[in-house]
Amino acid sequence: MRHTLKLNGIVVGHSQLEEVEAADRRVWGQFHPGIGYELVQPIFRLFAEATPMPGGEPRDEIKLAQYFAAREKLPLELVDERGRTIRTAGIHIADYTVERGPEAISLDVLIPDDAYWTGR
Repeated sequence: MRHTLKLNGIVVGHSQLEEVEAADRRVWGQFHPGIGYELVQPIFRLFAEATPMPGGEPRDEIKLAQYFAAREKLPLELVDERGRTIRTAGIHIADYTVERGPEAISLDVLIPDDAYWTGR
């Protein structure tokens, strides 16, 4: 199922969110940036710069704090293939494209919405 990430109605990108951890209400998958990704990329790159190894320990606490503060202010929304907004508890784009190449980017989402999990 294709999911679209939007910022104030502008398409940031999309993902199939093919990986699922239902117990944690978490989904993630390969992210395909859209035309609006350039608006948020600097924020998500802060995380990659603070934590150079995916899943690793942060090396730059200042950049990590800047990332969390900036991300909290982003009015991102996740939309399903039918155009319905999905209630989320957290949205993260792991953008390691500079370090590992153009395919090293993924979307990770926490979804507390029971209706989403019933339909999945």
